[in-house]
Amino acid sequence: MATVVLWAAVAAVVTLSVASMFVGVIDIDFGAVLTDPEARRVFALSRIPRTLALILAGTAMAVAGLILQSLMRNRFVAPTTAGTVDAAAVGLLVVIIISPGAPVMGKVMVALVFALVGTILFLAVVRRTRFREAILVPLIGLVLGGVYRAVAEFLAYRYNLVQSIDTWFNADFSGIIAGRYETLWLAGAAAAAAYVFANRLTAVGMGEAFATSIGVNYRATMAVGMGIAAFATAVVVVTVGAIPFLGLIVPNIVTILVGDSLRKVLPITALAGAVLVLGCDIAGRIVIFPYEIPVGTIVGTVGAGIFLFLVMRKGNRYAAA
Repeated sequence: MATVVLWAAVAAVVTLSVASMFVGVIDIDFGAVLTDPEARRVFALSRIPRTLALILAGTAMAVAGLILQSLMRNRFVAPTTAGTVDAAAVGLLVVIIISPGAPVMGKVMVALVFALVGTILFLAVVRRTRFREAILVPLIGLVLGGVYRAVAEFLAYRYNLVQSIDTWFNADFSGIIAGRYETLWLAGAAAAAAYVFANRLTAVGMGEAFATSIGVNYRATMAVGMGIAAFATAVVVVTVGAIPFLGLIVPNIVTILVGDSLRKVLPITALAGAVLVLGCDIAGRIVIFPYEIPVGTIVGTVGAGIFLFLVMRKGNRYAAA
């Protein structure tokens, strides 16, 4: 089953990637790319970078969600429900206020620090909470995320950066061209690194006693997993903005189909995240053509519906967790 789903996801990514390259305000067909220098320029500077950015962002956010769900042993946890995205946005806002001319990697590192601190604070609060029902854990994250967002909005109003912060909380790929997306390769690398640690992360997800009993350093591996998730989230937020629900629904759907083995599930989750973002971006470019709807809006709408279905469907194991 896992092999079938994997190859289906690969085929979907390839198909949607090709479609993404030829959808846009300016019509480009394969023949034009071969014969028209202007079409080749648009293709190289805009269409290919945008498609790669969609794949990398979708992959990174889906894997970040899978890691957090595995470490927290809760299917409702994701970067958007653990305060990670909101904390990263606060970090990005702070560095822009303090040093507007900071390089992109400087912004990424500051956002990473804030994302890590926000996620660790979430984990600390959860551990001190007496009641840990599955549905209450992400509510704690949403409350913390609301606090982070309130801080971000206050600073944004104070320093006239409201428009910027709105972009960070709702991913938009319309401005992606060559030279403005390359940091997303770092997010893709983080997702790939997660595969290297997949078995250890799975052991940590089984609990500290189990991980220690088989020789896995629980604290170190937990730190690595949190670091990967926070780094991927920070890079995506800094580069294109947050993609709501992606890290929540994609890992849930994939684990329902192929099980909970992280090493088996991770590649499929990465591809499924890319499929969802590619499909939603294409839809956003077609619905009100020649204008477009930000991909964050489309993913949020689709993701909310899927999430409600997963929670409310009869016999849902997560609702009873």
